[in-house]
Amino acid sequence: MLAYRHAFHAGNHADVLKHLVLVGVLRHMNLKDKGYRVVDTHAGAGGYSLDSPYAHRKREFDDGIGRLWKRSDLPALVADYVDQVRQFNAGPELRQYPGSPAIARQLMRPQDDLRLFELHPTDYRILSSYVDGDAGVQASMADGFASLKSCLPPPTRRAVLLIDPSYELKADYAKVLAAMREALTRFATGTVMVWLPQLQLLEAAQLPARLKASAATAAPKGWLHARLTVARADTRGFGMLGSSVFVCNPPHSLAETLRRELPWLSTALAQEGVEAAWIVESGGDHG
Repeated sequence: MLAYRHAFHAGNHADVLKHLVLVGVLRHMNLKDKGYRVVDTHAGAGGYSLDSPYAHRKREFDDGIGRLWKRSDLPALVADYVDQVRQFNAGPELRQYPGSPAIARQLMRPQDDLRLFELHPTDYRILSSYVDGDAGVQASMADGFASLKSCLPPPTRRAVLLIDPSYELKADYAKVLAAMREALTRFATGTVMVWLPQLQLLEAAQLPARLKASAATAAPKGWLHARLTVARADTRGFGMLGSSVFVCNPPHSLAETLRRELPWLSTALAQEGVEAAWIVESGGDHG
């Protein structure tokens, strides 16, 4: 949706979970020398100023990365994620937040490549300026859902696909499921990450089960679903209670790592009066 700007939400609790899992997946990919491709269907601007009027409108980052920034007791994967945010900042103050493209760019190696898609003209202009001239990085003002054919499978037969639309249009829920199915049809062993909002909405409640049902037969290395509940709806029942990440063909150690660290993270991010909750499910491994 072209009205959506992620700058309003950069660094919030949902970004923390999404980017924590992304760091874990890319660290695993880096264990092998062979190159891989990262495809981001909804890349946004690449990075965000937390001093901007957009970020300051609701200061959602205060209840996300802001709660972790100065803590010294971070678990290992959380600490790695926070370090990626620190690398994106020029000094000790939290003033910038890296989007998924920036995190991938920081972790990728010369043999890896990055394909970024963004339809919003302003965000695309910022994104393309950010990655301009970077070897192995291509940014396109195009529909990420419709661009999978051009990206998968990659020549190296190793890939990570990140699907994270805004879900402001209900049609996105069906498009996400279709995109995951297409990706696994084109490249069955690729890692597919899907970010999902936790909303009081029928489509949001149904999508995880639909993803699991598809992945159970299409993903040879199984699936993982990790969810954090840290907020509450407003008086009208609106608002994001938390979020989750669904991963097809996840790293073999990711579920164990998340089961160890999400209890800590859920407590750290739980907003006042909210009983923190977390879930890590996995299944369907045919290996």
